[in-house]
Amino acid sequence: MEDDAPVIYGLEFQARALTPQTAETDAIRFLVGTQSLKYDNQIHIIDFDDENNIINKNVLLHQVGEIWHISASPADKGVLATCYNKTSDSKVLTCAAVWRMPEDSEPGGHESPDDSASTAHTLELLCHLDNTAHGSTACVTWEPTGDGKRVISLADNHILLWDLQESSRQAVLASSASLEGKGQLKFTSGRWSPHHNCTQVATANDTAVRGWDTRSMSQTYCIENAHGQLVRDLDFNPNKQYYLASCGDDCKVKFWDTRHVAEPVKTLEEHSHWVWNVRYNHSHDQLVLTGSSDSRVILSNMVSISSEPFGHLVDDDDLSDQEERRPEEKSQEPPQDSVIATYEEHEDSVYAAEWSSADPWLFASLSYDGRLVINRVPRALKYHILL
Repeated sequence: MEDDAPVIYGLEFQARALTPQTAETDAIRFLVGTQSLKYDNQIHIIDFDDENNIINKNVLLHQVGEIWHISASPADKGVLATCYNKTSDSKVLTCAAVWRMPEDSEPGGHESPDDSASTAHTLELLCHLDNTAHGSTACVTWEPTGDGKRVISLADNHILLWDLQESSRQAVLASSASLEGKGQLKFTSGRWSPHHNCTQVATANDTAVRGWDTRSMSQTYCIENAHGQLVRDLDFNPNKQYYLASCGDDCKVKFWDTRHVAEPVKTLEEHSHWVWNVRYNHSHDQLVLTGSSDSRVILSNMVSISSEPFGHLVDDDDLSDQEERRPEEKSQEPPQDSVIATYEEHEDSVYAAEWSSADPWLFASLSYDGRLVINRVPRALKYHILL
């Protein structure tokens, strides 16, 4: 039975890292990374059983430190990368590594879901993405449509392109570039574009958004003051190759055409605190999800800048005589951009909201207190988009 009610799962620890398992397109599966100072950290594999509206989980040990960022390989559902804290010589560094999940870590299975001791497998380390030479790693982003062999990591002011070789057991630095300028420049986040044969990457540092060409590692554009304060996250429109969304500590979400960066195409001002992440829906790019420290998740309908700004266009030939006699319906206004829904199931900062890779109408959000909420696009809107 499809139901619009949220499903809530609580982790014992604080958490801020969430990713859909990108290579898994059959099961609705998310990976969550915990952030505990006292205990071994964990990766929770969350499977959502759509028919029964229940969550099955499996827990893997991540014994190297608090997880700040997590990303799943687009090609191999057993492989993921994490950015985690490590203390060395009394300095805290954020490192990045690529891991393999054990073969038998499918959620559910024969164990009862509460019996976490019996499911406490450990991740297998495949390789480090250069621990210390370039400083602390903010994030790792995979080549979206590749074979899972190319990743980019952002470490302090360096953008590093890695080739993963020997079944990802070795990371070879293929090329790199660094931010030039005054002061302590540091990347905060980045996304690899699915367009242009995967040769474009966007990064955020301070209030700026930059584009990079992965073939030459040279900068292709720069939006100097994209936001009034720190830029937190970026995402590319999956269907329109020059369109990019950004969000930040000025409480705004902005949409850009990277060919004309003087002004944003649109700005959303619905959140009342820092906006930590923004995600386009993979199938219906008018649907945009944002999560914020105001504890809210907002689903917006940005139809005017989507790949179908006038909805599904009906051909005159498709109309029967009866339908043609209603001229007033033909001159309908194009749909307006609007907030579809505001989700208030969280009581703490929402650091991540992600669409499922398997079901385009379903998304998960994660707040710092370890609460994971699974929600669906309201049914009325779903049918409006589909019909």
